Amino acid sequence: MEATEIRKLAALEDTHWWYRERRALLARSLRRLAAAGQGPTATVAAGSSDRALDIGAAGGGNTRVLRAHGWRPVALEYSPEGAQVAAERGLHVLRADARQLPLPSASLGLVVAFDILEHIDEDQLAAAEIRRTLRPGGTALIAVPCDMRLWSAHDVAVGHVRRYDRTSLVSVLEQAGLVVDELWSWNVMLRPVAAWRRRKSTGSDLDELPGVVNLGLRAVITAERYLPVKSLPGVSLMLRAHRP
Repeated sequence: MEATEIRKLAALEDTHWWYRERRALLARSLRRLAAAGQGPTATVAAGSSDRALDIGAAGGGNTRVLRAHGWRPVALEYSPEGAQVAAERGLHVLRADARQLPLPSASLGLVVAFDILEHIDEDQLAAAEIRRTLRPGGTALIAVPCDMRLWSAHDVAVGHVRRYDRTSLVSVLEQAGLVVDELWSWNVMLRPVAAWRRRKSTGSDLDELPGVVNLGLRAVITAERYLPVKSLPGVSLMLRAHRP
């Protein structure tokens, strides 16, 4: 992702409906892990169980969610611009490539990679590194854009290589040695809006919205939490996996 897009993301992520709901989704996943005894609350002494990595952290919005839930997170960012923004926010930052993580094997309890794999030609290498750095039993939370029928100028502008379907996403993670525990669609109800807008797009749609529009979209995406739509086509796929 270009530096200008990262600065734009950092400026938008605190208020934009899409980023707010994605952080809420991450927070819910972390609470479920804690309830299952797989989070920092179950850790007696600091160790691999409570270390987390946020791959492609950009401005660090998700990294801050990890920290708020008791994890000891590191924000990993490839671009100097994104790393600088995260550091300015007081986060522990590493500049590195997701295909060569500068961390010991089996050193992490959790890896978060939201909207990262689609930027990487060799996505199987990034998946293998996620598996390598997770301790046995450690969790990976993955999000990717889905369905090549939604491919548009937006994908080109933000540096996407592909959009996934369920089979291709599961395949790349299972080939890396991860076990997929759950896979679901996200941003289902707004898919028709996204498809319409993407057909007209000439570049990135990471833009500040009028307040009333942002509030309306936020209401729709929030309502999706309570509706049985996770198996329907959406704009994104979400996945939870673990290292056996």
